[in-house]
Amino acid sequence: MTTPTTHLPAAAASYDGLVARVLGGDFGPDPRTQRVAVAFSTRQAVRHEGRSGGYRNEVLSLRLAGAVGSCAVEPGELPDAAIEDCVGADLARLMAHELRPVRVAALDTYLMHVLPHTPAHGARPWSLPAGSSLRKSRARARAVVGLVDAAPGARVLVVGVVNSLLEALRARGLSYVPCDLKGGTTEWGEPVRTDALAELAHCDAVLASGMTLGNGSFEALREHALRHGKPLVMFAQTGSAVLPRFLGSGVSAVCAEPYPFFWLDGGPGTLHRYRADAPGAAR
Repeated sequence: MTTPTTHLPAAAASYDGLVARVLGGDFGPDPRTQRVAVAFSTRQAVRHEGRSGGYRNEVLSLRLAGAVGSCAVEPGELPDAAIEDCVGADLARLMAHELRPVRVAALDTYLMHVLPHTPAHGARPWSLPAGSSLRKSRARARAVVGLVDAAPGARVLVVGVVNSLLEALRARGLSYVPCDLKGGTTEWGEPVRTDALAELAHCDAVLASGMTLGNGSFEALREHALRHGKPLVMFAQTGSAVLPRFLGSGVSAVCAEPYPFFWLDGGPGTLHRYRADAPGAAR
């Protein structure tokens, strides 16, 4: 039995255009009337068993009714005052906040509220097993990499290095160019490039983190993919409700992971996968 898909708004032509449409009421209630009840940050440091290196994450999240929207930030860069700014503020004001992560989290919160991750809105659930952080990381990686439409031997630009994703790409016979603003090396000693835009022309597909919304590089990736007909798959804790709005407008698929994220507990979880070619997808 298939779940009917509701009529969805047309795909967004640009990030700024999406914000303008939200403010104009295209998606539902006026965001000026929607106030954030709770604002919080989540910080983690991790080193998976058997891995030589670790990493840290920090995420800003805002809550409106039952919806939580999020945007990752560089650890330590979010001022405490930003959280105070958000509590009780309307989402329209926060979409114009001086800090980009606040703007992205506000947009994500609004869209999570009006277009939650349900089959009626184009999402297809993917179950994550209970278990260790590494087991769940690898399961998520298989869900994400399964969305990459590329034949063995193709070269994938990975923007936002996650070693489990690289491992899953290897298992599919795909080569990759790891890229992250932090630089460094992968688990296998491969150098991590820092300029994703400089690598675009040399890759057949792009796999990018939703963090590109928070650092401002998403639009350049989307425009390149749209112009060249190149697959662009987004894996999204940041902007998980924002990125599906670009399906068919440069984004070919999204693996959305709203709060609470897989690394927060050892129980089972659910990801939400979207494809541009799925029935009912925005065009």
